[in-house]
Amino acid sequence: MSAPAARSPYAPTGIWVGIEAAGALVLACLWILPLLFAVWAAFHATEDTTRFALTAPLTLENFRRAWEAAPFARYFLNTFVLVTLILVCQFVLCTLAAYAFARFSFVGREIAFALVLAQLMIMPDVLIVENYRTMSRLGLVDTIPGIALPYVASAFGIFLLRQTFRTIPRELDDAARVEGASALQTLWKVYVPLARPIYVAYGLVSVSFHWNNFLWPLIITNSVEARPLTVGLQIFSSGDQGVDWSVICAATLMTSAPLLIGFLLFQRQFVQSFIRAGIR
Repeated sequence: MSAPAARSPYAPTGIWVGIEAAGALVLACLWILPLLFAVWAAFHATEDTTRFALTAPLTLENFRRAWEAAPFARYFLNTFVLVTLILVCQFVLCTLAAYAFARFSFVGREIAFALVLAQLMIMPDVLIVENYRTMSRLGLVDTIPGIALPYVASAFGIFLLRQTFRTIPRELDDAARVEGASALQTLWKVYVPLARPIYVAYGLVSVSFHWNNFLWPLIITNSVEARPLTVGLQIFSSGDQGVDWSVICAATLMTSAPLLIGFLLFQRQFVQSFIRAGIR
């Protein structure tokens, strides 16, 4: 009869597991409390915002007032165009750059890739002044392309896709060449399909970041025609509009609803994509 396996001294005990679970539950409650308050205030009248009476009547009036008080339809359109433009450009540029770094040998490749990695250490806020000067010279101030241009190439996207492409066997390249495929055809028909989970994971992160990005759009935009939702919501909730928390919470829910709905619908794909990205 075999002896029982020795217990590792580093294995968590039942008490520590309970403490970790309780701590995670407390942190989860602290994280979700502001969202729960926003939901409550958005669907109740102003006088019921802080009473938390379960019998208080529900209303959609706050959403109507918020929608009519600001051009949210234009803000939604601007934001959708912005995140779509950035995502498409990032997919194209990051894919081509990552493929070149992963599969081609050229003079200065390692130096160029080191410069790409160095960009990961630079906070985007550091470059705001220089980016504004560049957009001003190009005549792109207060335009959607002016908001998007500093983000169309992503060092993180290049690094992530390059690491993924390096895990794909070179035998697939040889097989594609035997079939007469060019380098771009090999990239499109072999590498891109095999890296689909990574594209999904990166796309979700990119859309979420640029949907919520605030500082750079605030600096580069001056009119309704170019403002995204984050800047429009800040102007809407400023002191000039008055502080009506029910209406402000309703507007906040409207602006964040697409991301919340998208996460709820694609939660499983979201988690699986990041698991596969981490494994690779």
